[in-house]
Amino acid sequence: MKCAVWGSPIEHSLSPVLHRAAYAALGLSDWTYDRRNVTVERFEAALRELGEGWRGLSLTMPLKEAALAAAHDASVQARQTGAANTLVRSDAGWGADNTDVHGLATALRESGLERAESLVIVGSGATARSAVAAAALLGVRRVAFMVRGQPRPQTLHQATAAGLDVTATPMGRWPSTTAVISTVPPASLDGLTDLPEERGVVLDVVYGEGETPLQRAARAQGWTVVEGTEMLLHQAAEQVRLMTGLPAPVPEMRHALAGALARR
Repeated sequence: MKCAVWGSPIEHSLSPVLHRAAYAALGLSDWTYDRRNVTVERFEAALRELGEGWRGLSLTMPLKEAALAAAHDASVQARQTGAANTLVRSDAGWGADNTDVHGLATALRESGLERAESLVIVGSGATARSAVAAAALLGVRRVAFMVRGQPRPQTLHQATAAGLDVTATPMGRWPSTTAVISTVPPASLDGLTDLPEERGVVLDVVYGEGETPLQRAARAQGWTVVEGTEMLLHQAAEQVRLMTGLPAPVPEMRHALAGALARR
């Protein structure tokens, strides 16, 4: 079976490292996983050109909305977020999913956060929509979007449709909370990191760029820090499960990811 990650640019992607490690651990010697530079303009034609041996695709930006539009069917998470990072082929066609939601929720749960009353989401773009869906899985009741200006309407609509109590707060003005997910570039929070006193859990989705200002401040103030690589790992593990039908070998995938990051 053939699988791959598509996007543009794509050279930076660590998906091949994770998926190939999974195939090796599962004994799937006839499965392959490659990367391909595909633009939005080229996406539909490239999808049509895939032969019968193709089973699954991982999608990075800027293809997530196009992937959802091209799918025959879509998961609840893909429909809620308006984006798909996963396409899995069946006899009926391509099914879409957004495993970023699983990645975020699982990374937070493994940090010890089984349930949270409130969550601050820094930013309101596409990744923030995945964070909203993850919040629902974690039983969150209140979400505050920390943004410059106003939150994006699509993200606000998703949060309110999920029954969440939604507020917005200016960048750097932290409301009381025990959980934070940052979806913005690290520089956006430089100097704005005086976190609340609750000492909860912080997940910064950025990875591979060293310690971010938010992570540094959180550690100094006694918060639990979840690395962005944990989200990356668990979203890939869910992709492996969806594509192969087998439980993902998370320890082997984590080991391969750590090795790849150390070599960068």
